[in-house]
Amino acid sequence: MEIRRMMPPFGSLGHPEKKRGQGERVGPHCFELLTVLGKGAYGKVFQVRKVQGPQTGKIFAMKVLKKAKIVCNAKDTAHTRAEREILEKVRHPFIVDLLYAFQTGGKLYLILECLSGGELFMQLEKEGIFMEDTACFYLGEITMALGHLHSNGIIYRDLKPENIMLCRQGHIKLTDFGLSKESIHDGSITHTFCGTIEYMAPEILTRSGHNRAVDWWSLGALMHDMLTGSPPFTAENRKKTIDKILKCKVNLPPYLTIDARDLIKKLLKKNQAQRIGSGKGDAADIQKHPFFRHISWEELLNKTVEPPYKPQLHSEEDTSQFDTWFTRQTPVDSPDDTTLSSSAELAFAGFSFVAPSVLESLKEGFSFEPRSRHVRRHNSSPRTPVSPLKFSPAGPFKSSLDGEPDLFSPTSPPAAPPPVPLENGPASQPIKTPSRNKKKKIHRR
Repeated sequence: MEIRRMMPPFGSLGHPEKKRGQGERVGPHCFELLTVLGKGAYGKVFQVRKVQGPQTGKIFAMKVLKKAKIVCNAKDTAHTRAEREILEKVRHPFIVDLLYAFQTGGKLYLILECLSGGELFMQLEKEGIFMEDTACFYLGEITMALGHLHSNGIIYRDLKPENIMLCRQGHIKLTDFGLSKESIHDGSITHTFCGTIEYMAPEILTRSGHNRAVDWWSLGALMHDMLTGSPPFTAENRKKTIDKILKCKVNLPPYLTIDARDLIKKLLKKNQAQRIGSGKGDAADIQKHPFFRHISWEELLNKTVEPPYKPQLHSEEDTSQFDTWFTRQTPVDSPDDTTLSSSAELAFAGFSFVAPSVLESLKEGFSFEPRSRHVRRHNSSPRTPVSPLKFSPAGPFKSSLDGEPDLFSPTSPPAAPPPVPLENGPASQPIKTPSRNKKKKIHRR
């Protein structure tokens, strides 16, 4: 099923329009599969090259989801729709771009910019901790991205190093909007239990109702992780970690500057009303903090500030920053002759999309499929394995609460894959920490 530009919004009632104006016809045949970048319970993500129409020869990431698996659960469908709508709505230098969306009888396709610089997680793994000027750069770009989401009524809810990607120039891009929530404006709250435990705000854990302030708590946890080697509250199991988040004070190492200590403490206020960024100023209040006093926000937004790290890439197709467990696999988009009922097909009406920017030059960027992650260990806080669940690339495993699903992504180890061959700031010298193990996002439905 090929699609045309100017389709109705995803989730609209009725079938997609057959034609409204002229636009590019696009489908799976327009893309050549190059490399597997990741796999999930509902599909795969590939690096692809466009072989027809505008932007022929350009490299993208293609996320492929199986309709039959998604449509089995209404909440899976709803979160696939939410991710798709958010990706269409949001355009920002530090958020991944959606270029195309289309569907066949059995599959959904999202074509996103291919961010070849890999995860910020990998840089933390390599460095142990960041110098404060390095952390300031990344935190500044992330703050602007979150502020843009909030201005559109969207809360992100899963900020962590694994969801922050680097473009080939070294700038960040937020990816993976499966846990995001729309229509959260001033005064609005939601009660979903969601996120990754170590970065999860207290008000989510207590289910007392939360808003965009949860993203600023996660920013504080991320800042702590960047500057010390671990999130602020970790323990040997999930329950003890939650207890620490709810009851313990944050302990900061003495080598942090006064400004860094002050910002972390203000971001990690357990009372969300007292947390910096929780007021009407939102991101602007954080940007005014002395920790960012050397940042020119206009230059940062325009990407004229030199990133502290530039990925070493040999070509546009270079996938050296991705896990070889995936990149060594043969890229195959298996045939799918599944036929859904008319009512099931209605769930995907209006999915098709062609970005207005498709006929213009694209910024360098990125997209990837979240993958199963091993237990992550921080300093002296080893993880206790948690029974793994399958992850959903479009939206997490969840259970109903007040009409909205629970979305939960604590630490949990997947089955280990077969071994494969591997490939100055105000702070003191970096302290190397033990190897970080990636968190796997698990979702309870």
